Amino acid sequence: MEIQRGKDGGRERRRKWNELGRRGQGEGRGGTAEGLSRDTPAPCSCSGYDGHCDLHVGITNSQGVVYNYDQEGVHRDGSGWEQCISVPLVQPDMWELLQQWDKLLEEFSLEEAWLPHRYEEQQHNCYTFGLAFINRVRQGRGGAALSKAEFTERFLLARTREASRYLGLQQQLAHRDVYIVPLAEQEQDSVAGAHSLLLE
Repeated sequence: MEIQRGKDGGRERRRKWNELGRRGQGEGRGGTAEGLSRDTPAPCSCSGYDGHCDLHVGITNSQGVVYNYDQEGVHRDGSGWEQCISVPLVQPDMWELLQQWDKLLEEFSLEEAWLPHRYEEQQHNCYTFGLAFINRVRQGRGGAALSKAEFTERFLLARTREASRYLGLQQQLAHRDVYIVPLAEQEQDSVAGAHSLLLE
């Protein structure tokens, strides 16, 4: 799942974001979610994300195309999510599911539930789209559906808090003569500790 800052809905906001260079894209790897529900009047800037803005949600296919839903229906964005928060949904060893991922996502996105006139900002939005797809896959694999509260608490809050802390630190360091270099072992540890959303 990919999570992105902003207000749920509206090509105009997307156009403005693109002009500002604030939107980002998840890397091509099916089985991630991109974005979170955006209910604020204007998008948060990348450097200004403080953990309080609502976000826009989307799901990537194996080619990195982000499927997301707003009042205009389902969009398939090949770019514009480069600065999102990525929440891994599928572990690399789940090759059977990965083989079906694109087909499941495309079929799901074509359902009547995701037509533009069905959109409702508070109850039937991008978050609903992402969570409904996740629950469809979980239930197809014999897992229980997650409620919005459970999904948020178990999988999203930690990621958004981590992003907020990182961005705060980045802002502080930007005003000093410091160069930040990621350590390969830290990246490995964070991948190894990731939960599989679709197996729990």
